[in-house]
Amino acid sequence: MKYFIYALVTFTLLSCNKEQIKKSTSGSKDSEITKPNTAINSKLFEVINLDYPGLEKAKALYEADKYYDAAKAVLEYYRMRTNVVNPNISLINVTATEDDKLKADYALDNYRFFVNNYYEDAAKKMPYSLNNAGKINWAFVPKGADDEYQKQLHRHQWFVPQAKVYRTSKDEKYIQSWISVYKDWLAQNPMPATGTNNTTWWQLQVAERVSVQTQLFDYYKNSINFTPEWFSEFMVQFAAHADFLVKYPYPDGNILISQGSSLAYAGVLFPEFKNASEWMNTGFQTLSAEVQKQFLSDGMHFELDLSYHIAAIADFYEIMKLADANRQIVGSIGTNFSQYLHKAAQVVMHFTYPHYFVASSSSLYPYYVPGFNDTRQNSWTRSVLNKNFVRYNEMFPDDSELLYMSTYGKRGTVPSSAPKAFSTSGYYMLRNGWDKNSTMMVLSNNYTNDPISSWSHNQLDNGTFELYHKGRNFFPDAGVYAYYTTGGDNSARNWYRQTKVHNTMTLGGANITTGKGKSLLVTSNGQTDIVATENQAYSNLKHRRYVFFVNKTFFVLVDEGIGSAAGTVNLNFNLCEGTDSEVNVTTDKNGAYTSFTDNNNMAIRTFSDLALSTTASSSKVSYALNVEAARKAYSVNMTKSAGQTARYITVLYPSNQASAVQMNAVFTQPFSENGVALEVTVDGVKYNLNCNL
Repeated sequence: MKYFIYALVTFTLLSCNKEQIKKSTSGSKDSEITKPNTAINSKLFEVINLDYPGLEKAKALYEADKYYDAAKAVLEYYRMRTNVVNPNISLINVTATEDDKLKADYALDNYRFFVNNYYEDAAKKMPYSLNNAGKINWAFVPKGADDEYQKQLHRHQWFVPQAKVYRTSKDEKYIQSWISVYKDWLAQNPMPATGTNNTTWWQLQVAERVSVQTQLFDYYKNSINFTPEWFSEFMVQFAAHADFLVKYPYPDGNILISQGSSLAYAGVLFPEFKNASEWMNTGFQTLSAEVQKQFLSDGMHFELDLSYHIAAIADFYEIMKLADANRQIVGSIGTNFSQYLHKAAQVVMHFTYPHYFVASSSSLYPYYVPGFNDTRQNSWTRSVLNKNFVRYNEMFPDDSELLYMSTYGKRGTVPSSAPKAFSTSGYYMLRNGWDKNSTMMVLSNNYTNDPISSWSHNQLDNGTFELYHKGRNFFPDAGVYAYYTTGGDNSARNWYRQTKVHNTMTLGGANITTGKGKSLLVTSNGQTDIVATENQAYSNLKHRRYVFFVNKTFFVLVDEGIGSAAGTVNLNFNLCEGTDSEVNVTTDKNGAYTSFTDNNNMAIRTFSDLALSTTASSSKVSYALNVEAARKAYSVNMTKSAGQTARYITVLYPSNQASAVQMNAVFTQPFSENGVALEVTVDGVKYNLNCNL
C-alpha cells in the first residue's frame, strides 16, 4: 500500500509539473531563448554532477560550451523530476492560511519580515520594518529585543508562507519579492572566510535556511521568474550552505539535531549535487549519534525543556519519513530512531494537562503543558499537541495509550493515573484522572550541570510545582519572558529565572546555587501517593520536599531545610492570576485562598513547629515571550539557627468555598533523615501521613 501511495503521488506530481510548466511558459518563447554564458553563475557546474542520470542533455550542452542552455536543461530536469519526494510538503493541494497571507503581504510592505513573537503592532500582527532609506537593514534590532530576534531574522522563516501564497494565488509578486530580498541578504551577509559567527552564519541559522530552501525550490521552480539565471545562483548558494554545515559541526546540543536534519534533507532531496552523498551521510551519522546521546534514560531530552523535547522528536520523525519516501536514494543507512523515542513520546503524554481532551474554549487555563524552564507554552496548542500525538501513534502503533492521546480519547486505553516519575531528569506527575475535572500536580526537581548561567535553558527552581484542578492552574510556573542577550540587558530574563518567583524554598530570598535534584522515593501508600525529592540548594542548606496526594483529592507538602545555614528560610508560593476578590493572601494564617465564582477554588495553609511569618508580594507570570501578567505571591518565613532544621507543612485543598475550609497540621515525630510523620486535619477529619525513606 505504501508503494502504491508513492506511485500515485509521483504520477500526480508529474501531471502537476507538466501542467504548471505549460501555464508558466504559455505565450512566450522562453524555451527557445538562449543567452551568453556570463548570464548564469557558472559555478553551478562545479557543484552539480552532470553524470547523474537524467542530466545527459545538460552535460552535452555544457561540453559544447553552452552554459546558459546547460543550466536551462538542468532546471528543466528538476521541473520534470518525480523520483525524489519531500514528504513535508504537498504540491497537489497547497493551502495558505490567513496567517500565511498576512506574513506574505507584510513582507511586501516596507520590508516587514515576520520574526516570531516580535511585533511593531501585536494587535495587527505587524512585524517591524527593516526599511532604512529604501534599503534593507539586516542588522536591525527592535528596542529591548534579545538575541533571538537577530537569530530568527536570519533563518528566513517568512519565506515559506510567502511561497505558499504564491502557489495558491499564482501572483508572481511573491517570488519576485523572495528573489530580491534573498539576493540582498546574500550581498549584505557574505559567508565568513573562516568559521561561524553568532548570527548570520551560526549553525542553527544556516541549518534552518537549508530546510527552508528545500521547500522553496519545489514551491517556486515552475515560475517564469525562476529563470536559469536565478536557478544557477540559488543552487550555488544552496551547495555553499550545505558544505558550510559539514565543515562546521556544532559542538553539542539540540542544534546538532537541526544541523543533521538539514544535511540529510539536502543530500536526499538533491542527490544530483557532487557533495550530496557527503551531506546525506554526515546528516544521518549525526542524527544516529545524537538520538542516543540527547535523550536521557527516562526518555526526557537532556535540555530538560519540553519545547526542545517535542521539537527534537519531530525532527527525528520527519527524517524517518524522508528516508522511507526516498529509500532508493538513502539505501541501507540506518534511520529507524523509534527505539530511542518511545519513552520520549510518553514523556509528552504524561506532561499533558487533562483539558487537552476538551475544546480550549471550555478551559479556564488555555495552555496544555507546564511552563518549566524555557518551555514556550503558547507554542503547544491543542492542535499542535495532537499533531505530535498522531505522529507518536504512527511510530508506536502498539501503544494504546498514545492512540488514546492521538484520538482525543475516542479510541485506545486511558493512560494510567498512578504516580509517574522521570527520575533521571527530575520530573514527577501525580494525578487522579484524565478528564476535564481531574487534578494533576507536576513537580520539577531537575538534575543539571549548569542551572545558574543566564543563557541556560534551565531555571533556578528546583522543587517547584504546578497544580492543575478542574481546568485551572492554581500555581503556574513563572515562564520564560525573554531569551538571553549577549552583552546586553538580561534583567527581564533574569527576573523570571529567580528562585523566589517559583514555588520552592529559598535562603534569605537568594537564588539557589546548585541544581542537582535527587529522587528519594516515589510510591503509593494505601490511598496516598507519595513523592520525595531533595536538592542541595546552597552549600549549607539542603531542600527536601515530600508530596502527599491524599485520597487522590488534596496535597500535603512537607518541606525541610537541612544544614548548618543560619538565617531566614522562605517557602515561596506564586499564585494564579485573579482580581483582589478572587485571589486572597492571608498573612495572619500563613496562606491564601481563591474565591472564583465558578466554585473551583483552592485553600492553602502552612504550619510549622517553629514560629512563622508571612509576607505578601506582587509577582508576574509569562506564558509567551515578551508578554507578562500580574499575579499575587507570598513567602512563609522562619528564622533558622545553625543547629535547627527548618520544617514546614503546607496543605493545598481544592474546595468550592476555600475561604471556609478549616485546617491544622502538626509533625508527630522529630526531624529524621529517614523519613517524616505528621497529622493533618481538614474540616474535622484527621489524616495520619508518613513516609519512610
